[in-house]
Amino acid sequence: MEESECNFNYKECIYNLFPLRDAIEVLGPKWRIQILVVIKYGNESFTAIEKALGTISPRILSKELKILEENGLISREMSDTYPITIRYKWTSHTESIVSIIDSLKAWGQVHRDHLFK
Repeated sequence: MEESECNFNYKECIYNLFPLRDAIEVLGPKWRIQILVVIKYGNESFTAIEKALGTISPRILSKELKILEENGLISREMSDTYPITIRYKWTSHTESIVSIIDSLKAWGQVHRDHLFK
């Protein structure tokens, strides 16, 4: 098969793959969606997020929070109190992925039911 035959839809393929790759790069790693969910349910301090997730190391959690902040999915708010407290919150941009999280949760339940029937 010649290369031209394989790539008859190359531009359309790339057009669809790039945004998908971007989404997977930001949301795909193991902890990121889980971190967003625990923040959404009120676990806003580093310690509360770490405790809610259970098995994440502080180093990994710190790294993942920084990446989520760099991508505009969470904000880091420091208080003026002593000791300083840091809270992580969803941004308005994060609201745009609520339907994705809900769909993943629904599919996960269907998949669990399928596996354990």
